[in-house]
Amino acid sequence: MKAGILALVLGTMTFAAWASDSNGDLVKRGEYLARAGDCVACHTSKDGKPFAGGLPMATPIGTLYSTNITPDKSTGIGDYSYDDFQKAVRHGVAKNGDTLYPAMPFPSYAVVSDDDMKALYAYFMHGVAPVDQANKESDIPWPLSMRWPLAIWRNLFAPEVKAFQPATQEDPTLARGRYLVEGLGHCGACHTPRSVTMQEKALTNSEGNDYLSGSGTPVDGWTASNLRGDNRDGLGRWSEEDLRQFLRFGRNDHTAAFGGMTEVVEHSLQHLNDDDITAIARYLKSLGAKDPNQVAFSVDDATAKALWKGDDSQTGASVYVDSCAACHKTDGSGYQRFYPALRGNPIVLADDPTSLIHIVLVGGELPGVKGAPSTINMPAFGWRLNDQQVADVVNFIRTSWGNKSDKQVSTKQVAELRKDMQDRLGSADIKVLEGK
Repeated sequence: MKAGILALVLGTMTFAAWASDSNGDLVKRGEYLARAGDCVACHTSKDGKPFAGGLPMATPIGTLYSTNITPDKSTGIGDYSYDDFQKAVRHGVAKNGDTLYPAMPFPSYAVVSDDDMKALYAYFMHGVAPVDQANKESDIPWPLSMRWPLAIWRNLFAPEVKAFQPATQEDPTLARGRYLVEGLGHCGACHTPRSVTMQEKALTNSEGNDYLSGSGTPVDGWTASNLRGDNRDGLGRWSEEDLRQFLRFGRNDHTAAFGGMTEVVEHSLQHLNDDDITAIARYLKSLGAKDPNQVAFSVDDATAKALWKGDDSQTGASVYVDSCAACHKTDGSGYQRFYPALRGNPIVLADDPTSLIHIVLVGGELPGVKGAPSTINMPAFGWRLNDQQVADVVNFIRTSWGNKSDKQVSTKQVAELRKDMQDRLGSADIKVLEGK
């Protein structure tokens, strides 16, 4: 018994000594893996210190705040052993035994390998600066704030922790891409629809074609796009190189990143090596369509010809010419890898117009990254367009140049989204939504 305890102590000391060098390979590898998992995006508040938590996250039951995961011993995870750490990340169980809210994507992290977990632990203990910042209590009302039902949820819907294994004779590049997408990348947490009980409808492609087929329900006024091989609103018309461009730079000939995806590109994807970017792109391109009967987009130049002749009589056309055409052109083609095309854009073609309405109202910014240093700004138009004008221009975009949508955007939809966003924005930002 004493020998076993001594071995455990020596093993722990050896691991600590091995990981303690901040310039060591293990810490560096852990930093790379933390980038792949985009841990900083959720665990850093606006203008806050890295990994100190405090970022508000709106959920259907209230607002959660991310936790401090710096190695501070009083407010962070500085007193976590490796076992405490891996239980939190892969099992969703905190050191005190509480089940974590599934805003922490532990169902995805369940497949992360032991070697990668040890590297992550080394990084967070020895490569991250400790920050003394207390965690914020959630704004979830009682009884929904009780933790014990979360344990039931975890036992019902979180997978058994089992390190990822490539399939028999699986191509190594595809296997690597699948590991990153299903595991550390936790792409399904945003891009897979959820059931009424809030679990993802599929955690892997083997569980069905709901996997990565789009979020279905808007979160913070955005919808996550379809990453499967659908011809209209998915990646069916994209090449592997198109995907590589988007993952690396947040922009390609088809679209540009928006909403939370801009942070994924900025904090995570731009830092991955070429082999991992290729692996992710190749794996995503291997996914079949959610709806194999979708008709592929084809260009129709009738609208472009009308606008070229000065005919803006179509509803919404005059607003488009006045507010949008300078950047996106009268033929909807945009400027290659700078101002995105609107014709054939999967976001424009999606059934749910929420993201398109959102970006018209408040605009957006795609930050410059390595290899594409120019920042792309989309101005806000909510301050000068009323609900009817926003609905008209969005409908115009969704039915022009070959874009086809049978679902009309109503002024009520715009008004509701505008109100929801006003409720969530700070007072300094509300002015961009006050349409005249």
